[in-house]
Amino acid sequence: MAWNIVIAGGGFGGLEAARRLERKLPHNSAQVTLVSDQNFMLYTPLLPGAAAGTLEPRHAVVPLREQLHHTHLRLGAVTGADPAAKVLNVTTGDGRQQELPYDHLIVAVGSVSRTLPIPGLAEHAVGMKTLPEAIALRNRLLQSLEVAEGIDDPADRAEWLTFVFVGAGYAGLEGLAELQDFATDLLDRYPRCRDQGVRFVLVEARDRVMPEIPASLADFAVRELKARGIEIRTGTTIDAMTADTATLAGGEVLPCRTVVWTAGVKPSPVVKSLGVPLDDRSGRIVVDRALRVKGVPGVWAIGDAAHVPDPLDLERPAPPTAQHAIRQGRKVADNVILTLSDRKPRQFTYKTLGVFVDLGRGKAVASTVGLRWRGVPAWFIARTYHLGSMPGTTRKIRLVADWTVGLFFGRDGSELGRLGHPGRLDAPDEIAFGGAGADADADDASTPPEGEPASTAPAPEATDEDAQAAPRVNASGD
Repeated sequence: MAWNIVIAGGGFGGLEAARRLERKLPHNSAQVTLVSDQNFMLYTPLLPGAAAGTLEPRHAVVPLREQLHHTHLRLGAVTGADPAAKVLNVTTGDGRQQELPYDHLIVAVGSVSRTLPIPGLAEHAVGMKTLPEAIALRNRLLQSLEVAEGIDDPADRAEWLTFVFVGAGYAGLEGLAELQDFATDLLDRYPRCRDQGVRFVLVEARDRVMPEIPASLADFAVRELKARGIEIRTGTTIDAMTADTATLAGGEVLPCRTVVWTAGVKPSPVVKSLGVPLDDRSGRIVVDRALRVKGVPGVWAIGDAAHVPDPLDLERPAPPTAQHAIRQGRKVADNVILTLSDRKPRQFTYKTLGVFVDLGRGKAVASTVGLRWRGVPAWFIARTYHLGSMPGTTRKIRLVADWTVGLFFGRDGSELGRLGHPGRLDAPDEIAFGGAGADADADDASTPPEGEPASTAPAPEATDEDAQAAPRVNASGD
């Protein structure tokens, strides 16, 4: 091969860059290698739906080998790079250390959950950024309803029926709305829980929810959520949490068994090991408007890991959204091809198509090309947009089937915390209630105490970067 192009990360940006290179590069003119720590791209906007049972969790992911026909897929974790030697360091699934040489490197390693030094956060909160976390949250809700139904004391039962969400961005608002919808649909099956009711509380440090959308739409979303009985605490933070309480700023203590942390993201910690310049404030890789890493020839960066100047305001980075990552993936592929042809790369100039916030079945807010939508029309537009953006005809059909079945037959209330964690062959039923793990994918979960749901603390990549032995490569994508 004449050229060796390596893409680090298989999220929105990395996958789109690889697809674009496959389409536009002359056949056999270059070898394209994509490095990812898992063999699928997670379509993150569908995570709340996967958690709330509106779609099959497997249908929220796109298998990379299904979409890439000429790209070499290397499964492993990116651990560093040497720009001077033009090699990328990778640790394979079986622990082997490898060096991948490159002529051009596209860094698309994405982001992880941004955490704060809050007592009890890492031990007791659950995230909402990865598929294991979404499934664990679904199981946590179902387990809480089961436990609460068997408790006689209403005060003790209230702990299990209270759910606190921290962070009122896209993930927080959509996750809260979908989970509350899910719980409401299930309550008729739990007489004691139905009589007492579930409590959902949204905590946000800023003075309003969703600063990314127009204030009128944010106000509509707040009115919609409050009408459903959801408490919204703006200008408030979490000071501490335990297994059964969350303490708010000011000293108010909320008895609860579930705290969901959705308070922002930060670049994957592996960017510190790539030998590239980082922005002092955001920690992202510094690139110019053509997506080239400044001062490092042959290296490009896109998505959540890159400080890409926003075409609408060059002083700030482009928003960390799937829309921007996809367009950056296409642009960086085009620019790599232009560079290989000794032509000048072009600037990234994308302007967002709009914003969509799904608030549950038949409810949403949206802003598109100057028009603002609410309710059922916004919900239909949001689903249509996600359907159009999902790669692959097969995946689109699966989504339509899931949504259609959900409309006519409701949601499945099966708790599958033991799925993927069978007991010993000679004692298959020895696992305590809730199973050995939180869900089918969260292998790190531990067996809970008798009578408590399985632990659903965030996976290591989404909690503390110091505890992250092998940084994951863009599971939920840039």
